[in-house]
Amino acid sequence: MPYVEVSLTVKGRPETIYPILKDMESYPNFMPDLKSVKVIERTGNTTITAWESNVDGRVIKWVEKDCFDDENMHITYQQISGDLKKFEGEWILTPTPEGTEIKLTVDFEFGIPMLAGLLNPILKSKVRENSKNMLLAIKERIENGQ
Repeated sequence: MPYVEVSLTVKGRPETIYPILKDMESYPNFMPDLKSVKVIERTGNTTITAWESNVDGRVIKWVEKDCFDDENMHITYQQISGDLKKFEGEWILTPTPEGTEIKLTVDFEFGIPMLAGLLNPILKSKVRENSKNMLLAIKERIENGQ
């Protein structure tokens, strides 16, 4: 199963960054690859969100459960239905002397074993590229007030 981990240091404090990460419905406003994110259900420190993304002209849809640990400013997510067999990970914020390191992890499985050897390296590259683009969009929003 492919696993991707990307990180980026942002000039900002975790207290400033965490609310932006939690506001997933606003992601499409500053992340061009995301067509939509809708909160279906909100209960306590969890949400159920429906996502629609455009990856190289292909629309990928999924529904995930997002768990928010406000005290530690940590988010975990796990697909509960959608186009991939498995899609889960976490957002981790770590203070640094330069600001805050934002780390995004993605653990996924395409779900077609016969094609996994061929598709997993391509998908891993695409997931890594998309994850980096998400972090860059967040960095731009925080550092440039966008």
